Amino acid sequence: MADCSKLGMIMAPSTTPRVNPQILWTKVVGLALVQGAIALMWVIYNLYLIDLLTQVGLGKSLATGLLIIENLLAMVMEPLMGSLSDRLQQQVGTRFPLISLGVILAAGTFISIPVIVLGGIAAAGVWVLPLMLVLWALTMTVFRSPAMSLLGRYAFGTHLPQAASILTLVGGVAGAMGPLASEQILSWGPFTAFTLGSVVLLVAAFALKLTVPAAAEADSSAMDNGIPAHRPRISIAALAMIFGAGVGVTLGFRSLMLLFSRVLSNQVPNGNTSLVLGTVFVTLAVTAIPAGAWAVRLGNRRAMVLGLAVLAFVCAAIAAVQQNGAAIVLAMLFGAAFSLVSNGTIPFALSLVPTPKAGLGTGMFFSGGAAASSLFGTVAQSLQTLPLALPSLLGIVALGVAGSCIAYAPRARPTLLSEPLES
Repeated sequence: MADCSKLGMIMAPSTTPRVNPQILWTKVVGLALVQGAIALMWVIYNLYLIDLLTQVGLGKSLATGLLIIENLLAMVMEPLMGSLSDRLQQQVGTRFPLISLGVILAAGTFISIPVIVLGGIAAAGVWVLPLMLVLWALTMTVFRSPAMSLLGRYAFGTHLPQAASILTLVGGVAGAMGPLASEQILSWGPFTAFTLGSVVLLVAAFALKLTVPAAAEADSSAMDNGIPAHRPRISIAALAMIFGAGVGVTLGFRSLMLLFSRVLSNQVPNGNTSLVLGTVFVTLAVTAIPAGAWAVRLGNRRAMVLGLAVLAFVCAAIAAVQQNGAAIVLAMLFGAAFSLVSNGTIPFALSLVPTPKAGLGTGMFFSGGAAASSLFGTVAQSLQTLPLALPSLLGIVALGVAGSCIAYAPRARPTLLSEPLES
């Protein structure tokens, strides 16, 4: 009898049904569509920005100023909206009211931008257009952090980079449209292009909502990313590390893109900038899923630090490039290494905050990225004329800062506690 009792005790765990999969792939794909829509809208915006400004009589230089202002505002808005979504999650059990509001506002303001220019109100457009451009950028911050923080509820902590790889893949494909399909997008005209961007965002958000049935809103069978789900205590040091990683990753990426453009324009005969930069994004998309699987085995932080080290090498090596072929090889290395980093950014941020503060953690990373973009915008013109070693050094230092923040950030203790599934 004792033996049978022991046998029953041994077999009991194996007969317990496994409630939660490691990754809720349908929900992750829905989230990836939103990520792709965001990337596509920014591609369209950047392609048409100068043309729209000049059509209403404004100078090209205003474009840089607007982007700096938009990023400064995003630096504040991203964590603010993320934190607001955390409060909504605790009070009503879902972040979707804020996500839906932000998506509707962003789609509406985006399609209004070409209407101001093409709708026969060009005189008013001199002051209305810049305000509408800034307003659209603000509406994008309303839903991005709340939406991307959902990743932590759609996958277990150790499998987050693998889930994030789908977001990287879709974002890479959308990003590749900038250098590779710019002429096609510009041939559509602003109204068609901006309308398409708005429709894609609305459809993506609707698809994301469809992946979570209404019954799931009250579902208490939790996905957990390994962070305590009660009594959330926020570490200022952890938030600083997340912010610093966002600054370093974004500044390093922007420096590399500038380096490639300068080298291809100035020292490569018949340099094909569009092809090489397009190769970066295509490689990013192609290697995203293998990189995600590798990060699960290697560990997210190790994978990110490795990717950052390779990016630093590319920063140093690009100055020696004299041919398109060599530039393409480095572009492929750039894309593959950045997939390791990109897959890990949101999982890294989520790993440093309590689960109820996922929106704040995600927002802090995007805030760091916005701060870096704003800073880069102020010095980009100077970096175009300074010796090539200076932007290269800037990129290496920025990537080093990101690596330090990731490697030395505090580690959260794992827990068996769970939290209701996000709706």
